[in-house]
Amino acid sequence: MQVKIADSWKNILHGEFEQTYFKNLFSFLANEYQNQLCFPEEKDVFSAFNFCSFEALKVVILGQDPYHGENQANGLCFSVQEGIKHPPSLVNIFKEIATDLSIKPPLSGDLKKWARQGVLLLNATLTVRAHEAGSHQNRGWEIFTDAVIQHISDQKEAVIFLLWGGYAKKKIKLIDSKKHVVLVSGHPSPLSANRGYWFGNQHFSKTNAILKSKGIKEIEW
Repeated sequence: MQVKIADSWKNILHGEFEQTYFKNLFSFLANEYQNQLCFPEEKDVFSAFNFCSFEALKVVILGQDPYHGENQANGLCFSVQEGIKHPPSLVNIFKEIATDLSIKPPLSGDLKKWARQGVLLLNATLTVRAHEAGSHQNRGWEIFTDAVIQHISDQKEAVIFLLWGGYAKKKIKLIDSKKHVVLVSGHPSPLSANRGYWFGNQHFSKTNAILKSKGIKEIEW
């Protein structure tokens, strides 16, 4: 297994790739991908970085684990392959977009169009064994993705972090809130959304208002 990541990120993260934890992680993954069905496909593991360059980065959305069902995960948090039924959390994200921006919700669940505009769709854990949620947690991915957040915080200015749910909110400690904007809300999963913790957060209009105020091109959600 190889680190197939865009040069803009490779220049930032090269130090991580040399560390023992990362080498152990990739040894584990090589065995998993050879002997188990894992998601996303190996070529898509670093898609979040490959569709959103470090230079273009404007917004970070944090997820936890890739989808573990057939043909779902494509390397971007909350995103699914083209033509795949939208999972419940993504359905609620699209409902909020429609209400917040008074537009029709997106038809495609493939969020690469967001990534190409500068939205880093980052899961804390970038891989998973098929039908076994959380199966690749605590193997080193979290160390890596925490380092990614830290590098963004240290080396970028005025990035908007959207932290949805308790797990994502824990990452606040990695972000310099004096340099960046942090918006928090409940998770879009039905359990949280139906209890009033998601709908009405207006994160999409707020994000665009902040970008516009800084003279930065808004996101076409």
